[in-house]
Amino acid sequence: MKTAGDATHCDDLAKALDAFRDHGSLIERWGTELARRLGAGARLLVAGNGGSAAQAQHLTAELVGRYRDDRPPFSAVALHADTSSTTAIANDYGVQEIFARQTVAHGRPGDVLMLLSTSGASANLLTAADRARHLGITVWALTGRAPNPLQLGADDALCVDAPVAATVQELHLVAVHMLCEAFDQAVERGDADRAGREAVGGRPGDIGRARTVGRSTPGGPVVHRKGHA
Repeated sequence: MKTAGDATHCDDLAKALDAFRDHGSLIERWGTELARRLGAGARLLVAGNGGSAAQAQHLTAELVGRYRDDRPPFSAVALHADTSSTTAIANDYGVQEIFARQTVAHGRPGDVLMLLSTSGASANLLTAADRARHLGITVWALTGRAPNPLQLGADDALCVDAPVAATVQELHLVAVHMLCEAFDQAVERGDADRAGREAVGGRPGDIGRARTVGRSTPGGPVVHRKGHA
């Protein structure tokens, strides 16, 4: 028997999904850009807390393994999944450093750091975003409603307009699958192969320059700009 709670949950999701459709072009751009960068030797670093950590690990599994059809593996690392590093850093440096320190260790200019947060206010993600941008690493954020601190601290953000964290997480999973779909389509078109060929003989760090990234304005459309912040 359907309860009022079931109906409310589904209604909230359906309403948020209608608005979410407008993010399709942003997700497609992310997937294409990610294929180009990873094809040229860059790496995707992903992090989140709690349920968002599970979503982050879902994304990296699809890229290192496969989303739908067979293709080469690409470098993607879920930072929370290294439990020994995570707990050691939390013990020695504080919880706010668990992702920032790993970002410094593993990240290079031209890499992408994707951060997932329903609130957009997690201190450990904000610290990682700040550290990454100082290193020339592009920061993308999946968050809840805008404006929020993580959105403002990222180079580009997809903000789900939903009042409930569960609905935000459900649409983050949709975003992850759409990103993988766009990534695979770019790989099939040869974007990743072309990026790899272009990188041969290039200068170190070229992957991180000459790329277009953007930032979402609070509560508004995505505004694009050149280079890193």
